[in-house]
Amino acid sequence: MKHFRPVILNNRFLRDSILLVVLLVLSSCSDDISRSKMLDQNVVIYPDYSGTTIPCNIAPLNFVIKVPAEKYVAVYLLGAKEQFRVSSGDGIIAVPSGKWKSLLKEAKGQEFSIDIHVKKEGEWLKYPSITNKISGDSIDGYLVYRLIDPGFETWNKMGIYQRNLSTFKETPIMENTMSDGNCMNCHSFCMNNNNTMLFHMRADHAGTYIYKNGEIEKLDTKTDSTLGPGVYPSWHPDGNYIAFSTNRIVQTFHAIPDKKIEVLDTLSDVIVYDLQAHSISTVPAISSKGRLETFPTWSADGISLYFCSAKSVSPKEYKNIRYDLLRISFDPEKNSFGSVDTVYKAAEIGKSVSFPRISPDGKFAMFCLSDYGNFSIWHPESDIYLLNLETKEISKPDINSEQTESYHTWSSNSRWLVFSSRRLDGLYTRPYFSHLDKDGNFSKPFILPQEDPLFYDRFLKSFNIPELVRSIVNLDPRIISGELNQKPIKVKFSSKF
Repeated sequence: MKHFRPVILNNRFLRDSILLVVLLVLSSCSDDISRSKMLDQNVVIYPDYSGTTIPCNIAPLNFVIKVPAEKYVAVYLLGAKEQFRVSSGDGIIAVPSGKWKSLLKEAKGQEFSIDIHVKKEGEWLKYPSITNKISGDSIDGYLVYRLIDPGFETWNKMGIYQRNLSTFKETPIMENTMSDGNCMNCHSFCMNNNNTMLFHMRADHAGTYIYKNGEIEKLDTKTDSTLGPGVYPSWHPDGNYIAFSTNRIVQTFHAIPDKKIEVLDTLSDVIVYDLQAHSISTVPAISSKGRLETFPTWSADGISLYFCSAKSVSPKEYKNIRYDLLRISFDPEKNSFGSVDTVYKAAEIGKSVSFPRISPDGKFAMFCLSDYGNFSIWHPESDIYLLNLETKEISKPDINSEQTESYHTWSSNSRWLVFSSRRLDGLYTRPYFSHLDKDGNFSKPFILPQEDPLFYDRFLKSFNIPELVRSIVNLDPRIISGELNQKPIKVKFSSKF
């Protein structure tokens, strides 16, 4: 009589293969999303990365599916072909970097879709597809911003940071933990050039710090002939001049819920700094006694300087301060100004212009319009407008919200806009991006992607002054801290005008 011995699986490969087959069978029985029941309502995802255009070099758009369920699957497709899928037990869809980069490369210039499946009470349900387009227009590699508490009177920790837009890596350019807790602001770049920038230090170590061609200069831009140090800078395209405004600012605080603070100028002028001569100059047309001039910005070709100008009134009449957009001609060879013309008479329609910025291709001027004043960041009614400099047509792009839209900058190819918005909660400013196509249409804005899609619910600082630069700013905080106690170069005032 034969005795049968049990088979012992000593072969590891054989054991693993059988286990894998069992798991695949069990998985196919329980997670067969091909038989999902179709739903007719759109799925809610956060952040809202749906129906928009994104750069071909952006970081993964991770999101959370805002639907209670037992299990979640997001299927990424190019046409009818599945590229990959991401499964989740908590609704968070975190796309692997490698798969995301492959999708960006494969679908460049095309639309891709995301099919969302959720499992409820043992049944799989499918929502209508989410469709986005990957633009062939890349965006500049880095975004520079200041992170600051959204307070009114004081600050705690703050810093200027740069974020690699193709990844989630953020590095500091400067933090005030290395400068005795002081204030720093107004970082600015020359034509999106990461190697030509400036920023201001306030209180301790006060001065304007200019970084150019690997060297740092610390300046004292206040003179006996100007109202104060230079603020709100704009680099001339050739990098040899910087336009500033110089202001005497007053802050007032409201006692009503929808109005928190007013920031207004009692006096303000526009000045121009010559980097080679270390001198400041101006002309009456941009520094008149009867008007307030502020927010200078150069044209793309450098032969015009745009600025905001309002009739000077008493601070008690702050609601009557309304700025127009003006322009003055400039000769960079002679460092001289010519005639002035009014580009947009906002005051005539009861509005006020702030933050004008000219696209690098010279075709558009973008600015904020609010009911009065120039510090639109505290005005919920502030919206972004676009002026076509060729046709003179003014339009209100469909990128605005019910909350504040304020500071904005262009990408170096004039195809992308980044702007500050408080649309999420009315309190914190966050950076949003929108694409401008060849027909002059803007895409639906999307927020700066974060590795954790719930980041903005937990992060208690505002993103201030978003600036796009082409590559990494090779400026270490330790290099800047070495300049803090240096005596600043005293800028002289030129009376040649």
